[in-house]
Parts: sequence; C-alpha cells; structure tokens
Amino acid sequence: MRGQFITFEGGEGAGKSTQIKRLAKRLEKDGYDVLITREPGGTSGAEAVRHVVLSGAAKQFGTDMEAVLFAAARADNVEQLIKPALENGTIVLCDRFMDSSRVYQGVSGGVDKEFLLAMERAVTEGARPDLTFIFDLPPEVGLARAADVWAEDGPDRFEQDDLQLQEARRQGFLEIAEEEPDRCIVIDASQSLAKVSKALDAAVDTYFETIQRKPKSKSTPKSTSKRKPKTKAGSK
Repeated sequence: MRGQFITFEGGEGAGKSTQIKRLAKRLEKDGYDVLITREPGGTSGAEAVRHVVLSGAAKQFGTDMEAVLFAAARADNVEQLIKPALENGTIVLCDRFMDSSRVYQGVSGGVDKEFLLAMERAVTEGARPDLTFIFDLPPEVGLARAADVWAEDGPDRFEQDDLQLQEARRQGFLEIAEEEPDRCIVIDASQSLAKVSKALDAAVDTYFETIQRKPKSKSTPKSTSKRKPKTKAGSK
C-alpha cells in the first residue's frame, strides 16, 4: 500500500518545523513508519543546493536561476527519498515543497507561471502531495518569532525581504489553498503552540479517517459537485 505524502507550507516563522517533528513522533507512536524531509534539502546534493540558495550566493543570477536550483534539489529529494519511501508505505512529512516555489519564485519572484509549472510537473511526477497544511499568520508576527533563530547566523536569503513582499507571499499561499481545497488545509499559526498542535492533530485524524473510508473500487463514480474551500483549522 502506498504511503501518504504530507507537505507543510507557509511564511517565515510559522512554526512548520516544530509541528512536523511533533507530528512525526505522534504518528510513530501510533505505529506508522514516518520520514521527515525538507526543501531544499533531504539528500546530500539537495542540502548543497540549500546552502547556495539560502546563503544568497545565487541571488545575483536572478530568480529564474533560483527556481531551477530549487527544482534540481527537489528532483533529487523526490527520486532518492520521497518516492522510495512512499512505495514502501511510509508517511512522508516534508517541510516545504512545490507550493513554496509557486509563491517564493512565482508570486514574489516574478518567474513565469508556466515555466514553474512545467518544472513542477517534470519533477513531481509520482510524488504529488496528498495533503498540504498551510500555516498562516501575519508576516510581522512570523518574522518576530524567526528573529529568535537569527541570533547566531542572521536571517537567510528570504527572511531578509520586507513586510510587503512577505505579505504577498502570505496571500499567495492562501490563494493556493482556495484554488485546491481538496488538498490544502489552512492552519491558524498565530495561535499558541498548544492550539496549533490541537488543530493540526484534528485535521490529520480527519484526513486519515476519510481515506480509510474511501471505496477501493475504481469503477465508483466520482462526485461532480464542487467542494467549498476548507476553513482555517483552529480558528473560531
């Protein structure tokens, strides 16, 4: 049985990494095999690309080149880690994936949408996310949180950008959630850690209950009705 591919998206300081680690422990306790990976990164080659991009070394070559570097790192991660894990029935939790390219290089970087989608299709074939959590919070709140991590190394290539650009990215992620409601769930990341954890756990439990109830027969007709976008989890 194929595993599940769950990605985590959102702006700077949204708390994705913290929640991925916590969720992985919970799922392992429940008896699942879990793999954590990230973008760019996961493999030695992709981690090398991560250093080049986040250090700002590739910025002088433009956002098109950065998009190509991200795609190359993604391709390595998909082929070396993600696809084999999914084929073995493992739950893969990935910190950023294709939606970050759509937003960071597309929405705020100005890279042509069709160019990005062409690379996305080529790289993610057989490894499209089954479920995506978008951690949403005002950029000024996220950057204030992220500043605690900057004490040693300072902000990276994208954390340095101004609030206007960060807000454009936030809206870009929310637009993706609206366009793909069957895949994306928005988490209100401005809440306390405990409330975010509770909202995430509830959404994961609901998702697994849903896929377990799905009929196995391929002949089952699909509903043609449109689903409304999922509401922000954890908010009232």
